[in-house]
Amino acid sequence: MILGVDPGLANVGWGVVKGETELVGYGQIKTKEGLDLGLRLVMIYDKLADLIDKYKVEAMAIEGLYFAKNVKSAMKVAKAMGVISLVGLKKGIKVVEYTPLQIKVALTGYGRADKDQIKYMVQKLTGVEELKESDHAVDAVAVALTHLMTKKLG
Repeated sequence: MILGVDPGLANVGWGVVKGETELVGYGQIKTKEGLDLGLRLVMIYDKLADLIDKYKVEAMAIEGLYFAKNVKSAMKVAKAMGVISLVGLKKGIKVVEYTPLQIKVALTGYGRADKDQIKYMVQKLTGVEELKESDHAVDAVAVALTHLMTKKLG
């Protein structure tokens, strides 16, 4: 089982895939703005730890941080990424990071693919006709699929 994670602070997308491209589960972890930052990070840690246990995850793939115009927001997301990596490592699973470019190329063959193209390929590869969750969850599934595809090549 591969857990894909689209990091954030308010919304952390997650998706679990296994085998070739079977989608096992997906969703998002939401934390409320206005809560203490440390508390929000603990919430993310605890919920991801529960998902790792529930799905017996063997590896975690995280979407890397890309250039952000708002430095303050980027710093918060970077902190969340640290916690996300930490939970995987503390659970004894392999943690890898993929850039948005790597994900786009792996799924579409095109580095400038847009959100709709990524969503289309995620649906096509998993056989799920309509993904009803947020873009964060879809991105997380895309990261997990990227790991499956990259793992086969490397």
